[in-house]
Amino acid sequence: GKCMMDAGQGVPVGLRETTESSLGESLRLIDTWHGRENGRLRYALAPRFVLSCTEKLLRQVQALARERGVRIHTHASENPTECDVVRQKTGRDNGSYFNHLGLLGQHTTLAHCVWLTAEEQKLLRETRTHVAHCPSANFKLASGTAKVPELLKQGINVGLGADGAPCNNNLDIFVELRLAALIHLPRTGPTSLSAMQALELATLNGAKALGLEGEVGVLQEGAKADVITVDLTQAHSTPASDDPVSTLVYSAQGSDVRDVIVDGQVLMRERQLLQVDERQILEAARQHSKRL
Repeated sequence: GKCMMDAGQGVPVGLRETTESSLGESLRLIDTWHGRENGRLRYALAPRFVLSCTEKLLRQVQALARERGVRIHTHASENPTECDVVRQKTGRDNGSYFNHLGLLGQHTTLAHCVWLTAEEQKLLRETRTHVAHCPSANFKLASGTAKVPELLKQGINVGLGADGAPCNNNLDIFVELRLAALIHLPRTGPTSLSAMQALELATLNGAKALGLEGEVGVLQEGAKADVITVDLTQAHSTPASDDPVSTLVYSAQGSDVRDVIVDGQVLMRERQLLQVDERQILEAARQHSKRL
């Protein structure tokens, strides 16, 4: 989804857009990409967060998402200052404001949700809105720690996210997995989030948060053959636990991924990419970075 911003102070000139241009570009991207590659590519309308968007834009996003059958992804309640300003601007908390505009629901995923009130948690549960937990970004920006064990106990679906590269830096889901499994325990107890629950954040729950339940995130008949193999024989994971899930969550690293199969097609074998030139891609990235 393209980040949508038609309001806010201090927005760089190159990122400023009108409500109409933001919606127009998003519609163009939906028409171009949504449902492509046998349905593998899906679009989500992505208003940045309350303070970057006019109410007009958010209402249009709500209507457009339902009309076009696409998901909504935005950020909410990431830090206390944001929450305070949202209350001053709208008279409501983030969750209450989104609900007022009709944006909450099974088709919506909210990133962060660190500072949810009890009422906001209730709204997320009742509307079956999804949460994307982004521990590295929340640590780097000193935002705080989302109350994930409590959200899960209430039946709120929580998946695992990374936020953007500037506040995450390596976008390694294994880093997020280990952090998510550890950071809540000092506050809620050593058994409050098990290794299996953490793994589910990155697999089953993530698939639900993307509207892909039963298609990915699980090994079962009828699901897409999206599979990775992970080498758990490296020094940092030896000797391995008798429980492979525990070893995977607490010891594995992104570099341990050996093979990648997407929809039955082998994309990486023995850590070698088969269909793209990795060095060429990295060099192109460096050149584009310098240009920007």
